[in-house]
Amino acid sequence: MIVAFSVTPLGVGEDVGEYVADAVRVVRESGLPNRTDAMFTSIEGDWDEVMDVVKRAVAAVEARAPRVSLVLKADLRPTVTDGLTSKVETVERYLSAE
Repeated sequence: MIVAFSVTPLGVGEDVGEYVADAVRVVRESGLPNRTDAMFTSIEGDWDEVMDVVKRAVAAVEARAPRVSLVLKADLRPTVTDGLTSKVETVERYLSAE
């Protein structure tokens, strides 16, 4: 499964990068395949391990912010592994064929 999620602290002002970094640190320390961009962090693994990491990432932000917003999108395909890479490679392959 791949989960793309965004954790946003609320009530801490406009500069939230330090809080978001706390969440991303949890993801990176998990050892699961992951990727962070300007809007979301994606993580790949089985249901229990991915959801545990999301929960801990939210808790890391929650520890310092009075309120937290979580946006989560999941792709549940148990037969797919390395989806973070293979999905992008498929799109790139089609783009390079043009």
